[in-house]
Amino acid sequence: MKAYVFPGQGAQFVGMGKDLYDRFPKAKDLFSKANDILKFKITDVMFEGSDEDLRQTRVTQPAIFLHSVILAMMLDDFRPDMVAGHSLGEFSALVANRVLTFEDGLRLVSQRAMAMQKACDANPGTMAAIINLEDDKIRSICESIDEVVVPANFNSPGQVVISGTVEGVRIACEKMKEAGAKRALPLNVGGAFHSPLMEPAREELAEAIKKTKFSDGICPVYQNVTGQAVNDPEIIKSNLIKQLTSPVCWTQTMENMVAAGVNQVVEVGPGTVLQGLFKRTFKTMELSSAAI
Repeated sequence: MKAYVFPGQGAQFVGMGKDLYDRFPKAKDLFSKANDILKFKITDVMFEGSDEDLRQTRVTQPAIFLHSVILAMMLDDFRPDMVAGHSLGEFSALVANRVLTFEDGLRLVSQRAMAMQKACDANPGTMAAIINLEDDKIRSICESIDEVVVPANFNSPGQVVISGTVEGVRIACEKMKEAGAKRALPLNVGGAFHSPLMEPAREELAEAIKKTKFSDGICPVYQNVTGQAVNDPEIIKSNLIKQLTSPVCWTQTMENMVAAGVNQVVEVGPGTVLQGLFKRTFKTMELSSAAI
């Protein structure tokens, strides 16, 4: 069985999507449509901008989404048994899976990016990667701290990202190292994603999601908030609303996909981060990047 997975923020690079734009008239049309929907030429930033330009929140999330979704649409053999996406990548997965239209997916991603930026400005925060400490220990340490700090990404066994206030994450990192973590690495991010500090963004995005039509997909989607396979459009919608303030259960997603019989994983979009997480967890998994 084959799973297609879609990366999240951080995988962007200058020049992303340019080969698709140049080679495929349909891709060119979709990129042009994206420029119209976003009301700025995201293609200029993606193809020829600077790294700094591409790191702007209003650009990064739509750029990764566009690269991933348009690549999926250009594949002749896109016949997934299941799909999943990491954080932002869940929106790419839902469009590739035909739960959302291209236009609605892009609008939601753009609104998500703007809402998250506003939440970051209003409630400054940060994140850190905790290496080689048990999940339950990480949870208990976070709960013991009198600041907002929570597990945000369960990326693979032994790799968890925490998120919260700057002080909360600083204290947590010290306590994690004392508890035996191999490393506690502060991340260069713009805010406390997948934490309670994103509540204003969740509320704003919830309104947009509720007004958007979600359809039956072509296969199950494994969603971040549960790591479980979902087919029902209303449940998909509900889980997507919870996503911004809930942890990304990627370890559970991988385990559940494998339990369901997946033996091939194709990463669709920039980078190979998700392949790395699968390889670390399931050493014999057949892994590849989507290519035209």
